[in-house]
Amino acid sequence: MYGLNGEVDNRTNGVLIKVDGDAETVFKFRDQIIELSPAASQVKSVEVIEKKVSGFKNFRIVRSKNDVNQVTEISPDIAVCADCIDDLSYDPKRIDYPFINCTNCGPRFTIIEGLPYDRDKTSMRKFKMCSNCASEYHDVIDRRFHAQPIACNKCGPIYTYTDSEVTFSGIEEILSRISARINEGKSVAVKGMGGYFLMCNALDNNAVSELREKKHRDSKPFAVLFRDISSVREYCFTDAAEENEIMSWRRPILILKQKKNLASSVNSGLDTIGSMLPYMPLHHMLFKKLKTPVVVLTSGNFFNEPIITDDITALNHLMPVTGSILSYNRKIINRTDDSVVRIIGGNISLIRRSRGYVPTPVDLDCNVDGTIALGAEQKNSFCIGRNKQAIMSQYIGDLKTLSTYEFFKESIERFHRLFFFKPQLIACDLHPDYLSTAYAEIFEKELNVPLVKVQHHHAHIASCMAENRINEKVIGISMDGTGYGPDGHTWGSEFLIADLKGFTRYTHFDYIPMPGGDKAVDEPWRMALSYLYKYFGDNIDYEVLPAFRSVQPTQISLVREMIDKGINTPLTSGAGRLFDAASALIGLCPVSGFDSEAPMRLESAINSTTESHYPYEIGTTVIFAETFKAVIDDMRSQDVSFISAKFHNTVALAIAEVSERMRRETSINKVVLSGGVFQNKYLLEKLIRILIGKNFYIYTNQLVPANDGGVSLGQLIIASKNIGLCV
Repeated sequence: MYGLNGEVDNRTNGVLIKVDGDAETVFKFRDQIIELSPAASQVKSVEVIEKKVSGFKNFRIVRSKNDVNQVTEISPDIAVCADCIDDLSYDPKRIDYPFINCTNCGPRFTIIEGLPYDRDKTSMRKFKMCSNCASEYHDVIDRRFHAQPIACNKCGPIYTYTDSEVTFSGIEEILSRISARINEGKSVAVKGMGGYFLMCNALDNNAVSELREKKHRDSKPFAVLFRDISSVREYCFTDAAEENEIMSWRRPILILKQKKNLASSVNSGLDTIGSMLPYMPLHHMLFKKLKTPVVVLTSGNFFNEPIITDDITALNHLMPVTGSILSYNRKIINRTDDSVVRIIGGNISLIRRSRGYVPTPVDLDCNVDGTIALGAEQKNSFCIGRNKQAIMSQYIGDLKTLSTYEFFKESIERFHRLFFFKPQLIACDLHPDYLSTAYAEIFEKELNVPLVKVQHHHAHIASCMAENRINEKVIGISMDGTGYGPDGHTWGSEFLIADLKGFTRYTHFDYIPMPGGDKAVDEPWRMALSYLYKYFGDNIDYEVLPAFRSVQPTQISLVREMIDKGINTPLTSGAGRLFDAASALIGLCPVSGFDSEAPMRLESAINSTTESHYPYEIGTTVIFAETFKAVIDDMRSQDVSFISAKFHNTVALAIAEVSERMRRETSINKVVLSGGVFQNKYLLEKLIRILIGKNFYIYTNQLVPANDGGVSLGQLIIASKNIGLCV
C-alpha cells in the first residue's frame, strides 16, 4: 500500500516495525495501523523513533525476540469471524472445516504454552502445516498471515465422535449424528475452546430435565446458545448495548430478560436467560442441521468441580451423562469457562471473567511488578502484577474441592512461566480459613517474600478504584455476602472511607445472628427467622408466614434456642443475608437450590414500577426492623412483585442516605460501589439514579467482576501500596 521496505518482529514487550521511507509516508503508515487494526486488537500506543536504516529490499517477518523483563499481552480467544464463516462454504481447502481461523479469530489463550506467541509454543505445534497453509501463513497480504492456529482439512486437527456403539471421524457424518441426537431429545458432550460442554435441545423440557438429573445439577439456570441474533430477539428483550455485547468478538453469556419461554427446566422460573451466540465454527455448522433455534450449552463438569479438559476424563465421566462425546485431537492448555456478563445502566457488569476476556490485563497508574494476589475462597481468580499491569487469571471457581484447588495451583504455576513472573510480594484475604490464605502462607515460607493480608471488602472497593484509576479517598460501599471482619464478625454491608492503602469503617447494616453458620445460606428461612426474632421476639406467629410453612415447628424452636444461647450463630452484617431473609419471608425461596438463588428470585419477581419504599432507621448502624414489619403488613394485601420492588427501593434509599451523611462529614463526593450484591440490576440502576440525582460521582466495576472474582485485583493494589512498591 505504501511501498515501504523493512521488517517486523513479535517480542514479549510488543511489536517492533522497522521501515525505510520518508516521514510523511511513515506517519500515514502509523495512522493506518491504528485505524485498520482488527476488531479484537487493542493498540494502546504507537511510538515512532527516527533512525537511519538501509539495506531493506522488501518487507518481511523476522524471528520473534524474547525479553523476560518485558511481557506483551496475550490475546484472549476470539470468536470465529464472518470471513471465516464464509470460507466454510467457499474456500476449497476449508469447506466445512470446523477449526477454520485466521489472524482475526480463533483460539489464543487456550492453546498457548509460552511467549512469544509462535506456533511452536502452542498446542498446534504437533500439526505440520501443508504447503497451502504454509504459503498463506508467510504471505504478508493474506488474511491468515502468521495466524498461529492456521490449518485446513488436509493438515489440521480433526473431530472424533464416540457413543456406546461406534467411533468415527468425518465432519459431515458427525454433524448428522449429533443433530439427530439433539432433535430426538438426547444430549451430547462436546469439546469446546476451553473445555467440554454439554448440549441438548433447550425447547425440550424432557431433554433438559434429563440432562440436569444426570449431571447432578441443582436448579441453577442453564446457559443457552441461540442460532443467531434474530432467535435471541424472539426469546429475549434486548437493547442496543446488550446486542452489541452479545454479538461482540468475545461472545460471552449475556443475562437477558426473558420474552418467550424456553423449556421450563432451563431457567427454573427466573425471568432471565443466560444467552450467547455461536463462537466456534462447529456451532454455526451444527445449527444448519438442527431443527431447534436454541440449545442448552452448559459446562462439562459436576458440582463445584472445574470444567473438564482432558479427553480420557471426559470419556469416563461425561459419557454416562450424555451417551455420546465429540472430541478433537488438539490439547487444551488453559482451561476457560464461558464468560458471563450483564448490562447494568448501559455498562458491562462482568459476573464471570474467563473466555474472551482473559488474560487481557488491567492497566494501572503505578508499578505492581512482582506482586501476586491469590483472591478469595468463592468465585476465585488470582492476579499477578507485571510493571503497570494487573494480569488476572481466568475464573477458577470455589476452592472447596481438591480438583478446583489443584486447578488453582496449576494455573498459578502456568502464569509464572507464561509471563516470566517472579513473586516478590504476596497478597491474600484476611480470612484465616480460606484455602487461598493457607496457600499464601505456604508461598510466603517457600519464597521468603512479604505477605500482606487484605480485608475482603476493602479489596472490593480497591478493585473498582484500580480499574477506574482513582488514587484518593472515596466513599466506598461494598454490598456483599460474606467477608471476614477485623472484629471477628462476618462483614458484608460496608460503608468505608477508603483509599488504596487503608480504610475506616463508617457504618454497616445491623449485625444479625446467622443460625447454623453456612447452613443459613442454604436455608434462607433461617435468616428470615433470625431477623424477625431479633426485632420482634415472640410477638409474631411465625408458623403462619410463608417462609416457615414448610418448616417443622421443632426446627423453628431449635433455631430460636440457638440464637438465645449463641450456639453456632456468628454475627453477620452481610447484605446478601438481608436479601435472603426478604426472599424467604415472602415465600419466594425458603430453601436455596444454588448459590444466590434467594436474591435472584427476589429481583426476578419485580414487575412493578412503584417508587414506594419501606421505613428504615439509621443510627450507629442501618436497622431494618420497621422494614420487616411493613413487609409483613403488605403481605396481607400486596403481591410479591410490589413488595420486592419496595424492598429494593428501601435498600437503595438507605445506602444513598448514608452516602449523604458521609459526604457531609468528609466532603468526599466520589462513591465507589462494589461487591456481589451490586450485580443486582434493579438495585444498582435504582441506586445510581438516586446518587446521580444527589450530584455524586459514581464508579462501578466494569473490567473485573464486582463479586469475589474481582477481589484479587484489589488485593494486588492494596498490598503494592502498603509496601511502597506502588506510589
